Amino acid sequence: MKALLNVNPILWQKDHLYLLDQRKLPDETSMMVLDTAPEVTQAIKDMVVRGAPAIGITAAYGVVLAAKAAYATHPEQWQTQIDKDLQQLAQARPTAVNLVWALQRMKACFSTIIGNPIPVLLKEAQCIHQEDIAANHVMGTLGAALLPTDCRVLTHCNAGALATGGYGTALGVIRSAFEAKKIIQVYADETRPWLQGARLTAWELLQDNIPVTLLADSAAAALMQQKRIDWVIVGSDRITANGDVANKIGTYSLAVLARQHHIKFMVVAPTSTIDMSLVSGEHIVIEERAMLEVLNNAAEGATAWNPAFDVTPAELVDVIVTEKGIIEAPNTERLLALMR
Repeated sequence: MKALLNVNPILWQKDHLYLLDQRKLPDETSMMVLDTAPEVTQAIKDMVVRGAPAIGITAAYGVVLAAKAAYATHPEQWQTQIDKDLQQLAQARPTAVNLVWALQRMKACFSTIIGNPIPVLLKEAQCIHQEDIAANHVMGTLGAALLPTDCRVLTHCNAGALATGGYGTALGVIRSAFEAKKIIQVYADETRPWLQGARLTAWELLQDNIPVTLLADSAAAALMQQKRIDWVIVGSDRITANGDVANKIGTYSLAVLARQHHIKFMVVAPTSTIDMSLVSGEHIVIEERAMLEVLNNAAEGATAWNPAFDVTPAELVDVIVTEKGIIEAPNTERLLALMR
């Protein structure tokens, strides 16, 4: 199954980076053309592109654009000239660990480069992109194998092709399971305040002719109480060494509800999302976004708290699915074994 039919959310073509502007979906599918690293940084901040793997891939192409500009003006000092661009890229979305992971992987190429850096860096960025797509397909197969027949699933935010290089993490599992005729119902939270579920997840699934039922985030508990959900399947922006999971705000409440109602909870993420340098979720920097994102239609004078993510403790996660394998009842020992 090809995700999104003929739509590529991230595309490098003729020395330009093209991003599908996710802020305009589902009403409009338009590509934004980016020519500089600062433009890439702003696009990440503004959520033109979002989702940890997609942010990492985009940042990798941002390094190519930074090096292209620096080499054109300072061919002997291009590595030092792009330091500021790399720092700005790294700070664009602090919770998404794939961002820094991709930048570090690109920087690891610097010492091998003689002369024009563009061919080497572009090849590495394209490798990161293609490896992510391949990993998504592996995770889709592994995760789908865990689901029973006639399965009913609930997902949160958007962890599909739009959030990755293509195919998706949580939606990759859903796509694979639907193709295997194991899923009979997909529910998607609207996911406030940006409505990634309503705008993006529903749009993606409908592109692949997968029926989807939307619900307000606060309706998930009632759905579970009525025994209409078998698995909750979500992605992740960062997983710490003990298995704690940072994901879109509202994920933690779903995990608590799932445990209360004896529903399985699956996290699907590539190993690039696992941050073994952090012992637990207490050390994750949680991005807080502008109050205005919450205050639309609010009474004048009200203030808002707008964390973009929350942290789900490992003990509420039944399984983490990665391209390297499955971790049941995740803990530090099991993550260490996987990452070795």
